[in-house]
Amino acid sequence: MNESPPKQPESWRSTHTGHWLRLALQRFDARVMECMAQHPGVPLGLSNLAARGQVSAAHIHITRHLPPVGGRLTDLAAAAGMSKQAMGTLVNQCEAWGMVRRESDGADARAKRVVYTATGLAWLAAYQEAVTQAEAEMRSAVGDAVATVIALGLEAYSGDSQPGQRA
Repeated sequence: MNESPPKQPESWRSTHTGHWLRLALQRFDARVMECMAQHPGVPLGLSNLAARGQVSAAHIHITRHLPPVGGRLTDLAAAAGMSKQAMGTLVNQCEAWGMVRRESDGADARAKRVVYTATGLAWLAAYQEAVTQAEAEMRSAVGDAVATVIALGLEAYSGDSQPGQRA
């Protein structure tokens, strides 16, 4: 016998914390991309890609997770919570844009390291400034006390083993 689930109000779909986190992240990332598109330190080609929405949140995984000294694709994928294949596709795109390049890994001849180019390092510096700007705007919108509570709460909830290392 098929029983219908109990009737519940549909509002729960748009009032839970995950919903608000998703919307906040979308807004934050969109603002960062706006800042990147207008940043004087971003090379013109990348600025145009950002302005046209060609650089997506997925591409930002590289910016958020690739150390300035570079790293292996498998480590980058693991840090971003993505498959090696999906990260490889993003690295290919960023390589075509001149942000990163692959080079031999001195510790393992079979492995390649993904490293920033000069263009990529300029992008990374601009990204840091754009995140700082977006965070300051959020802090201004919700107030210092609320922004601090949000940051501390999300840091605690995330289980991040490196407190204070937000990107």
